[in-house]
Amino acid sequence: MDNIFLQLAIVLSLSSLFGYLVYRSKLPLVVAYLLAGVSLSLITFFDIKNLEVFHFLPEIGIAFVLFLIGMELDLREIKALGKPIIFASLGQIIISALAGYAIAGALGFNSIESFYLGIGLSFSSTLVVIKMLLERRDLASLYGKLSIGILLLEDLVAVALLMVISVSSSAFSFGFQQSLPLLTLFLKAIGLFLATFVLSKFVLEKLFDAVAKNGELLFLSAIAWCFVFTTLAILTGFSVEIGAFLAGVALASSPYHLSIQGKIRSLRDFFVTLFFVYLGTQAKVADIIQYWPAVVVFTFYALALKPLIYLLILGVFGFRKHTLFQTALNLSQISEFSLILLLVGSKTGLVSTSALSIMSAVAVLSIIFSSIMISYAKKLYQILAPFIVFFERKNSSHILESKLDEEMEDHVILVGAHRVGGPVVEYLQKTKIPFVVMDFNPHVVEQLAKKGLKVVYGDLGDTEILDSLSLEKAKLIISTSRDMDDNEILLDECKRRKVKAKIVARALDDSHAKALKALGADYVIMPEQVSGDFLVTQLKSHWPNISFPGLD
Repeated sequence: MDNIFLQLAIVLSLSSLFGYLVYRSKLPLVVAYLLAGVSLSLITFFDIKNLEVFHFLPEIGIAFVLFLIGMELDLREIKALGKPIIFASLGQIIISALAGYAIAGALGFNSIESFYLGIGLSFSSTLVVIKMLLERRDLASLYGKLSIGILLLEDLVAVALLMVISVSSSAFSFGFQQSLPLLTLFLKAIGLFLATFVLSKFVLEKLFDAVAKNGELLFLSAIAWCFVFTTLAILTGFSVEIGAFLAGVALASSPYHLSIQGKIRSLRDFFVTLFFVYLGTQAKVADIIQYWPAVVVFTFYALALKPLIYLLILGVFGFRKHTLFQTALNLSQISEFSLILLLVGSKTGLVSTSALSIMSAVAVLSIIFSSIMISYAKKLYQILAPFIVFFERKNSSHILESKLDEEMEDHVILVGAHRVGGPVVEYLQKTKIPFVVMDFNPHVVEQLAKKGLKVVYGDLGDTEILDSLSLEKAKLIISTSRDMDDNEILLDECKRRKVKAKIVARALDDSHAKALKALGADYVIMPEQVSGDFLVTQLKSHWPNISFPGLD
């Protein structure tokens, strides 16, 4: 089994098989990859520890994911959410660490192992959450930005803890001698952030201007930059995740970042698949059976109790129940960092192999169940919404989630104001037709609000926000959302409220178009088809003069 091609053939074939079964079951593919890994661990003639395919390839996938997320993330928006991110992240870590310590102690673990298990329970998986947000196209949403901000801060805390464990023979020794490496780490962090800023502003812009004319060279240069800066971060004592993320941040303002993202995505998906298969191999079925009481208790804590902590803390900042629910649900699993922390503790002799096995099983099980819950988030929200109300602040709301105070009549409701909806906003504004916009991208909401337009933050999964749009009195409703579930919720809600307005919905293909028509949409648009029809109209009207005024 030393042949890496044979290893890849087996791993990818298993992943494809489970992927097909999971896809037919309408579950997220990450579940398939984890199950493929668990299956590999059951095959006795495989020595998972010595498989070359798992030595470094999964970590490359992590780097690519964080590199892309760095490019897509607007740090100005994260800064605007700084206070809730800091309080939610640090507050949850402290509460979960203490709760985990108490639970582990009650299950018979010694104090040091209880400390490690408690800390392990407090971190959520950056990779899983980002993958789910990307698949659901929720990265630009308010709850997406909150989730990522919290996860990045958790990763920084995890790196600091790894440094503490690495420089001390006991994780509870915090003398001056042990503090020096942490002080050095802090200074290195400042240096790394400064390097990101300086290189982004004075070096990378000119470099990518020079190579951008050739797509292949642009792709190669972007990957080279990712590896160079990630290596720099590793050499200064930071993780692959933080290095790759900052490498992406350095390119976030580049005019070529969209082109780079498109070229790297397929490569990222391949390596990420290997990472999740590898993670699945860490859960041994025999260990789950042997330590099942601890596995069940810790998994329940990750899936049910940890989200409650986020609901309590974020509720203080005035977020609506839909944002609270989605953010808390996103963070309901155990991180890959948790395994690394316990692995380091195991190597120093502070943590037993049984504790490491338990955390591995909890990580895999929590990720599987959490991914399934996230994929059914809209249905879960409808069930749990009456309970989530308890965590909302009654008399105040976050600035991004304020509602319209005035009633509207004979107006247009536009859902989504970015690529497809943007031109519609300009037309409605120019013709002075009364309208209101609903968008789930905080940046879009903020820009429209600055122009003095009527806009509310939210998405169609939050039926509560529809109350402020005066659906019953609208003359026209336009949904530019690509999500079939969102459009179905809108059409069902319009039918329930007996809305008389004409409804225009966006479809991805003919099957979606037929389904939307059956659900009650008066008109269905497919942007790609509309663009083609428009070009045909221009050709018919202006050929052979080749003067297309409609394209000016």
